[in-house]
Order: sequence, then structure tokens, then C-alpha cells
Amino acid sequence: MKKLLLLSVFFVGIVSMNAQTKEDLVAQKTEKQAIADAAQGEANALQAKIDALPGWRKGLFGTVGGTLSNFSNWYSQGSPDNASGNIGISVNAYANLIEDKFFWRNALTTNLNWVKLDDKSNDILEGTALEVDDKDFNATTDVFNISSLYGRNITKNFAVSGLMEYRTTLLDNFNDPGYLDVGVGGTWTPLENLIVVIHPLNYNFVFASGDSVFESSLGAKIVADYTRQIGAISFKSNLSTFQSYSDGDLSNVTWTNSFGYTLWKMIGVGFDFGLRSNKQEAANFQGVNLADGDNKLQSYWLLGLSYSL
Repeated sequence: MKKLLLLSVFFVGIVSMNAQTKEDLVAQKTEKQAIADAAQGEANALQAKIDALPGWRKGLFGTVGGTLSNFSNWYSQGSPDNASGNIGISVNAYANLIEDKFFWRNALTTNLNWVKLDDKSNDILEGTALEVDDKDFNATTDVFNISSLYGRNITKNFAVSGLMEYRTTLLDNFNDPGYLDVGVGGTWTPLENLIVVIHPLNYNFVFASGDSVFESSLGAKIVADYTRQIGAISFKSNLSTFQSYSDGDLSNVTWTNSFGYTLWKMIGVGFDFGLRSNKQEAANFQGVNLADGDNKLQSYWLLGLSYSL
């Protein structure tokens, strides 16, 4: 009986010691975590002061998405023998020189996508008039935009500015069409990462080959851009509009958005989407006069792995 009692007391003591040890470890962890959080807060505050200093601010992030597949004798689907693929790449880069009296902001945005569907069941038709298969990757999404904005500060949040912005496609019909906006006006920066450009004097040069509905014109340019990185999250939203003074059908608007979340080192997940309204492009694609064009809203999106530097 005494032995049993001693064993019970010993067991309770061991359990109490382990429980106390765990509680001590949890308390130590909480204390260390509080110190680490405080240190991280101080580091973030110092980084904010560094970012506010005059000089260059540079950044690069984007999204890479893709799938490749191959089926052989998979009879449950309409094309039992096929090879398919989808590859998409988006890049967002900026290099901004911020000084006390002036700024020079430069940005690059591009989104490229290729798609392939090789139905091997159609190989017997290859090289004939009945061939309906395409074994190559074909460009689908094709967006390229580069801009440069220079401004002289009048007040803390407003500057007289000049903007040059060029938009086209890279993979298909490069510079056909191509858009070059050149204008002057004012730039408002209500927030550190928000830029609003209002240029009432802007000429929209449109480049296109042959006879087409594309036409250059004078108008107003408005651009709003918000680019920021918060911890592991990077995002950019850009709205670019041109309002023609001569004909509303020559106006256009493009809105692009990119989001990235870093999961490990520089790798994460990203999502891009864009909207565009351009009646000149719609009428040219439909092969009709500008007035007869059916200007449906254009859109794209891309989801995949992201990277940041």
C-alpha cells in the first residue's frame, strides 16, 4: 500500500513538473514574441522613413501561370488523343525618382498569354484543306504599356507635369495599332502611393497600317495609378483614359490590376485582370465603319504563381 501511495505521489509530481515546464515555455515564447513584434514595428518605422527620403524607388513583381497536359486514348472525352497547354506571364515594374522639387515616374506593364490545343486525332488531315488542327502555341492575351511622367512641384501634393504613354501589342501586330499619348497638365498626389494625372492638353497619336478606322486626335488624358507593397502583399491598379475633343468614338479607357501574395521568399500567388473600352479596335476587328462598331467591353484575367524582387 505504501509503495502504491509513493508511486502515485511520484506520478503526480512528474505530471506537475511537466505541466509547469510547458507553462514556463509558453510564457517565455510569449515574452520573446512580444519583443520580436516590438522590434519589427521599429524596423518598419525606420523603413518608412528610408522610403520617404529623396531618391530612386524601384520595384518589380508579376505573375506566371501555366498548364501542360497530354492525353492518349482517353475515350471518355471528345478528343481522346491531344496535347494542350496554356502559358501566361505578367510583369509590373517601376522606377521612380522622387526629389523635393520634382519627380520622374516610369512604369512598365505587360501581360502575355499563349494557348495550344493539338488534337492528334486530326493528324491524318495535316497538310490538307481539311486540316483543322494547330500544333503551335498561339498568342491570346497581349498587353504592353510603358509610361513616363515628369513633374515640377508647386505645392506638396500638386505639380505641373508632362506625360508620355505608349500602348500596343508585342506578340501580334506590333504597333498596329499603337497608341502614343503626349500631353501636359497637372498631377495630384493625395496619397503617397496614389498618382492622379489630369492633362487637358493631350494628343493621342494612333499608328496603324493600311486603310483603317484608326485616327489620331486631340483630347484630355486622365490617369490614376496606385502601386503599393504591404508586407507580403504587392498590388497595382492603373486606370488610363483618353477623351477625344473631336469625336467620342475616338475615346478609350483601360483599367489593369495586378495582385501578388508572397508565400515563400520571392514566390507566391498572383492574380491579374484588365478591362478596356475602345470602339476603334472593335470596329477594326469587325471590319465595319467606326460609327457601326459594336463596342463590347474587353477583359482578361490571369491566375498563377507570382514573383517579386
